[in-house]
Amino acid sequence: MASATAIVKSEAAITAPEPRRRRTRWRLLASPLTRRILAVNLLAPVVLVAGLLYLDRYKQGLIRAELEGLGTHAEMVAAAIGEGAVFEEEKGFLEINHDMAQQMVRRLAEPAKLRARLFGSVGELAADSRRSGGHHGSILIEELPPPRIPHWTDRLARMWDRASRWMPLDETLPLYHDRPQARADDYTEVMTAMAGRLGWAVRTRKNGTLMLSVAVPVQRYKQVVGALLITADGSNIARSLFQVRIAILEAFVLSLGLTIGLSLYLAGTIARPVRRLALAAERVRHGHGRVHNLPDLSARGDEIGELSVALKEMTEALWRRMDAIEAFAADVAHEIKNPLTSLRSAVETAARLDDPEKRARLMAIVLDDVGRLDRLISDISDASRIDAELSRAETAPVALAAMLDTLAEIYRGTCADRDIGFTVDRPEEDGLLVLGIESRLVQVLRNLIANAASFSPEGGVIALSARRDGGHILVMVEDQGPGIPEGKLDAIFERFYSERPEGEKFGTHSGLGLSISRQIAEAHGGTLRAENREGGGARFVMDLPAAPA
Repeated sequence: MASATAIVKSEAAITAPEPRRRRTRWRLLASPLTRRILAVNLLAPVVLVAGLLYLDRYKQGLIRAELEGLGTHAEMVAAAIGEGAVFEEEKGFLEINHDMAQQMVRRLAEPAKLRARLFGSVGELAADSRRSGGHHGSILIEELPPPRIPHWTDRLARMWDRASRWMPLDETLPLYHDRPQARADDYTEVMTAMAGRLGWAVRTRKNGTLMLSVAVPVQRYKQVVGALLITADGSNIARSLFQVRIAILEAFVLSLGLTIGLSLYLAGTIARPVRRLALAAERVRHGHGRVHNLPDLSARGDEIGELSVALKEMTEALWRRMDAIEAFAADVAHEIKNPLTSLRSAVETAARLDDPEKRARLMAIVLDDVGRLDRLISDISDASRIDAELSRAETAPVALAAMLDTLAEIYRGTCADRDIGFTVDRPEEDGLLVLGIESRLVQVLRNLIANAASFSPEGGVIALSARRDGGHILVMVEDQGPGIPEGKLDAIFERFYSERPEGEKFGTHSGLGLSISRQIAEAHGGTLRAENREGGGARFVMDLPAAPA
């Protein structure tokens, strides 16, 4: 029993993918993108098959060719009758020998499968190729088509004939009437031939088939003694038109199959992966954790592959941003908790003290903690909204050379009490333009200069320099302080990191200045790094893309 169960399970595993493939195909056909691709691609085959109903120009050409052939045949028959069946009577009049003309008309019209009628000089019917027993014979001969093996085109032709009966007849064509005892004046083309000119006419029967007729004069010694009328139905024309329609239909079926196949293939290569990406993005949106990975379609080497890579990178960036927000929230809570704890302890202690001097010292601590909280909250607010502000603000050309000159003048006055000097080294005739937000770039340089000033000894010099390096602008701020501790060149840019010089009052800095500065530099497409000088001191280098010329 266990082996039988295993066999059943293995067979089910083998046959399981087939319904899944069918569901995938139906799901693909239900895609709006697939339906649009099919609708657009099927437009050309539909227009092609619509041409089945509009072959007027080709039809007119066939009619002209058929009339020319009938005219040539009629002239040959008329010439033969004029030579062999027209005799001169005693009084010099020319007359047609009806019996001889009947035989000639029948013999000459039968091989071409045509109907020929000869009218005398007074309009009487002298001969008819479809009658037997002399020109007064009453037996009408109608040839039947030869037997043939049925073909699928015959069934299609019958269907077309039945459908064409519902189509309106061409009202510009007169109806064809076949009278038992026809006369010359029943046909306008025969009257034209009686006048010595070739005449033709195109008529239609009640079932919609065409009737073509050509009349030529029968002459003897340049004298018109009668008129020969040759008529033929439009079966050859209808057959040619039907063959053209069959060819168009075959081309339509072939193009329809190719169009549907290629459309489904195209939709499969576009709609299916896009749907996979959409479903994966939906799972990421509603899921928990990071277990929902987007499909990697980068091997395709096309726009959809680029889309999958972009979505994957965007998702990873969102996760990183969420991690950064969580870490930022945790750091903010930790940094705010310290002054709050100090405040609480100072307030509780001050409530129990009666000594005014000790109470005054506790109140000074409270004021310091409140000031620290105020600076911390201001810097946190600035750091939290900087991304949104940089994404909304429009960039403009900013001249870094003029900015360095202005900041050097400002800080010369600010740091005059400590005798700190400032030098500026920049190109004279190069404004060092970058695309950015001027206020934020000023904020970066102010943070760097303030940081350098806090670590510089009295009488030190802060060197500001800028130069062009290929397509980038390098701005450097150098001080003569103790430098950056080993292993901390990157750690100083972390949030709330604080490495202050000895003797500085605690809590005067939040530890967000350098982190915000690097954030602004990266938002401008650049970098901000720190390094130690060989002779002592620290150097901060901001690398920004130069503005296009």
